[in-house]
Amino acid sequence: MNDIIITTLVITLIGIAVGAGLVYASKKFYVKVDEREAAVRTCLPGNNCGACGFAGCDAMAAAIVAGEAPVNGCPVGGNAAAEKIAVVMDVTAEETERHAAFVRCSGTCDVTGQLGHYVGISDCRSAVMAGLNLNECSYGCLGLGSCVSACPQNAIKVINGVAVVNEKLCVSCGLCVKACPKGLIELKPVAKKVAVRCSNKDKGAVVKNICKAGCIGCMACTKQCESDAVHVENNLASIDYEKCIQCGKCAEKCPVHVITQPAQTAAKEV
Repeated sequence: MNDIIITTLVITLIGIAVGAGLVYASKKFYVKVDEREAAVRTCLPGNNCGACGFAGCDAMAAAIVAGEAPVNGCPVGGNAAAEKIAVVMDVTAEETERHAAFVRCSGTCDVTGQLGHYVGISDCRSAVMAGLNLNECSYGCLGLGSCVSACPQNAIKVINGVAVVNEKLCVSCGLCVKACPKGLIELKPVAKKVAVRCSNKDKGAVVKNICKAGCIGCMACTKQCESDAVHVENNLASIDYEKCIQCGKCAEKCPVHVITQPAQTAAKEV
């Protein structure tokens, strides 16, 4: 009987000691959390996509409160989230330019040939890792939908062999950019409609043989641009969105019509 009493007392004393230790440790190592972090976190969308450059929304909220990130640093939440966060932080939020994903490929099944009929996992990354190239253009979209699977907003569809983005649904999270194994997708300012829908860096003669809608590096676009916004490097034209004034002259002179125009883009969105 005494053994039971002694054992009970020992266990009780151990429990009291452990409890006291935990209380002491919680006070000793307590890290004060700014209440604004929770408030900022509720303003963020909760995608945890990492498009802001931080590990997730919690990390983003902590960075904003610590002054390590701007209140408008979330591309998914956009200006709406920035305004709410600005109220919490008692600052003024600067309006940011909205971006959306853009696929730099126009090589649909109508303009480029296929090397074979693929039957397997519908995933571009798996095909690339296996060394498969389904189209004559080795730079073009595989059309197996890795970007489609990655998009949380259902803003991407594969149409006629090429991924197409619905700018109205895109929240600029950048997950599709990371998912594309060929690096064909970029985040482009929505207001900038003039863009090059090609990523082929082969010489013009080669491109002509494999894709009717590929950039041939003829430099007709650069000669038309009065803003020095179009350049051809490695046989491929590119647009400097900060310099481009959206005049559309480069698109009008492009012999293969690989440069989009504001009117064309608007028509596609409708």
